[in-house]
Amino acid sequence: MTGTPEAADFDRVWEAADGIPGWLKPGQARILWDEAVSLPAGATVLEIGSHQGRSTVVLGEALRPTGGTVIAVDPFVEGRLFGGTPTRDKFEANIAANDLGGVVELVADYSTALRPTWTRGFDMLYIDGKHDYWTLSDDLHWSVHLPEGGAIVIHDCYSSIGVTLGILRHVLFSDRIVYERRSDSQALFRIGRPTRRDRLRILAEVPWWLRNVAIKVLLRLRLRPIARLVGHDSPYDPY
Repeated sequence: MTGTPEAADFDRVWEAADGIPGWLKPGQARILWDEAVSLPAGATVLEIGSHQGRSTVVLGEALRPTGGTVIAVDPFVEGRLFGGTPTRDKFEANIAANDLGGVVELVADYSTALRPTWTRGFDMLYIDGKHDYWTLSDDLHWSVHLPEGGAIVIHDCYSSIGVTLGILRHVLFSDRIVYERRSDSQALFRIGRPTRRDRLRILAEVPWWLRNVAIKVLLRLRLRPIARLVGHDSPYDPY
């Protein structure tokens, strides 16, 4: 594929990405796609948390025609929850299967370990790392490398307790990060000067977040029939 990607290309790219295990939904992938294809030629996207490459493929395909780069940061922690080396093998296989080896640069390390000494600039930041308050708070500091207007996309925002608490603490009162919109729990922020209305839009998402937290609690307690009463008819967490 050469030239500027057309909107119709997203359907083809999503078909390929959707075959990779992960939690990214079409609307969430579309946010990544739209932001990445709007970047200038040779742009760089920093992705924190790549897993098997579902989102990485979307970003890589968006940047490939204009000579861009995806820096994929993931430590591939060993253990049942994260998968360790087998997950890394699957990630690399998926990148190779989509011929993105020349686009995607893997940095197998913790984002929190890399950040203090990082000096390379980038044009867009995607945060989908560890979903606790402390890691999200640290990952937000990566945004100092973004230019004015640069996009920050955060997964599991207004769904994860740790991520949302980090947003309420560090973004609600920030003087340089603006909340724009979300698709399910994928939220788009941008480097800029927030207005009072921008801050109120963050607060307006709190009831949806509290609903998601309540549903998660009900599912953990095996009270799925009660979760159905608030419109969640699934055994899986709301995203």
